Amino acid sequence: MTNRKGTLIVLSGPSGTGKGTVLKHFFENYADDKIKLSISATTRSPREGEVNGVNYFFVEKDKFETMIENDMLLEWAAFCGNHYGTPKAFVDENLENGCDVILEIEVQGALKVMEKRPDAVFVFIAPPSMEELKSRIVGRNTETDDVIDKRMETAKWEVKNISKYTYAVVNDDIDKAARKLKTIVDAERLKVEKINLQF
Repeated sequence: MTNRKGTLIVLSGPSGTGKGTVLKHFFENYADDKIKLSISATTRSPREGEVNGVNYFFVEKDKFETMIENDMLLEWAAFCGNHYGTPKAFVDENLENGCDVILEIEVQGALKVMEKRPDAVFVFIAPPSMEELKSRIVGRNTETDDVIDKRMETAKWEVKNISKYTYAVVNDDIDKAARKLKTIVDAERLKVEKINLQF
């Protein structure tokens, strides 16, 4: 008989590495019912088709500020006039129930989580090369040259932090990267300290 607490798995990497695409493929093809995707809280309005408690927890700005004051967030950041953060309650409840939780955030946020949850597992999704990363960002056709240059500068800083992570997965093929993520999840579940064996 085994009784295990879940593991918090933090997935991050530079913008344009395909973190979201790998994660979507993983959940569609390799995830079981014992792994959950962490849901972020945000002060921005829901976009068409977004559901509260599924895509995000949509909250008012004053509630978000209360969550910051009361240390109810694992990490948070302000972006384009809105706030985004990871509620501790959702993560902790699932971990206690024996579910693993995957959190997809920016590298800056992951470094904050490292301070608060050193027992979490950190996975860096890396591009095959910086040239490939740039061509992916350019290929989106959504950003100006200035923004692309800023993203590349940020990416260089982010890649320098790779040694702080537990694992690194190069995303040169979506399915291969998703399978590697599955291997990481399986390996973490087999760690002796994660399993309470009762004979």
